[in-house]
Amino acid sequence: MPLSPTIAYEDFAKVDIRLGKVIDAQAFPEARKPAFKLTIDFGPEIGVKKSSAQITRHYTLDQLIGRMVAAVVNFPPRQIGPFMSEVLTLGFPDADGEVVLVGVDREAVIGGRLF
Repeated sequence: MPLSPTIAYEDFAKVDIRLGKVIDAQAFPEARKPAFKLTIDFGPEIGVKKSSAQITRHYTLDQLIGRMVAAVVNFPPRQIGPFMSEVLTLGFPDADGEVVLVGVDREAVIGGRLF
């Protein structure tokens, strides 16, 4: 994928990326592509939000509980089949294009904003 055009810092600042903790993960058999339904706690300011994530290749439901993830919290909710996804859980592609979740390597505040 080519480099995106240069943007101003103000454009980046409009995207609200927060750290959350997965508190529940469920199978999502109704999804067109294999996915899980995540319930993510973003702390008292934002609260608990739901996300559909196509991460079944590298993660099991049990591995996701308690995991810290990054997500965009200020996109409008998106209907995915019978499920309303409220945040976009972030990841990078592996060599096969499968999603590897973005996380943190040290303890950080739930609900903390990426800068």
